Amino acid sequence: MRLFLLLAPACLLAAPVQAPVKSLSIVDASVQQFEDGPPAGSEPFRPGETVFFSFQIKGYTAGADGKVQLNYRIEVLDPDDVPLVPAETGRVETELTEQDKEWLPKVRHSFLAPSHALSGRIRILATAKDGRTGAEAKSETPFNLVSRQVETGGPLAVRNIRFFGGEDETTRLVSAVYHAGETLWARFDITGFKLGESNRLQVSYGLAIISPSGKQLFSEPQAAQEQDSTFYPKRYVPGAISLAIQPKTTPGEYTLVITAQDEIGSQTGEGRAVFRIEP
Repeated sequence: MRLFLLLAPACLLAAPVQAPVKSLSIVDASVQQFEDGPPAGSEPFRPGETVFFSFQIKGYTAGADGKVQLNYRIEVLDPDDVPLVPAETGRVETELTEQDKEWLPKVRHSFLAPSHALSGRIRILATAKDGRTGAEAKSETPFNLVSRQVETGGPLAVRNIRFFGGEDETTRLVSAVYHAGETLWARFDITGFKLGESNRLQVSYGLAIISPSGKQLFSEPQAAQEQDSTFYPKRYVPGAISLAIQPKTTPGEYTLVITAQDEIGSQTGEGRAVFRIEP
């Protein structure tokens, strides 16, 4: 008996030749102090400043028609992974020519750091996706945000009462001493309040002055109210007061009492600070 083995033509057995798969990547991601400026490096940003961010996309695939389709998403997260600003999404669509073989698309984005953001390490997460191949690339770019240190833990409280010599003064008084006929200026922070839907807050505060003998000399139960709703949650509310000191006020040590009310959290807190009046 003869056995016959049927062999397929060599051309049918050869594996098809495929173009090498490109590796999509995000390159040259950095934050800058101004658009297209040099990387900020370790230079910190401050609340209220504009942060500029950019990156390029490498390893994308262009179609036979030369068209490029890329999608991207940018997220900015605080140290607790809470979004600092709304996420940014976008597309890069263009048509390349033979002269554009080395061209890399560049994505630019800028955002305003919230004025109430606290100090910490902020992360910018960027994701790019090739619309033709489905390939994805990710990057993480950190930067430091520096602001006043405010302790925000615990229940409703009035913290960091500071006295100043004038409305526009930025340096607090080392010794809280005023003279009869002058104006007392004080600033403070309210912390520990609860937030409602859409990060809504509703906080009010009042003040009182206690004499050296312990008698209440002045009271304003509703000095001011703060109502707000922000994308990035507020963790503290700054407050400020001013009081005209009567010319015939008796010299001595007085106490400023600030009482805060949290309408959403149904809680009350207070803070006290001592100042002196001299002739």
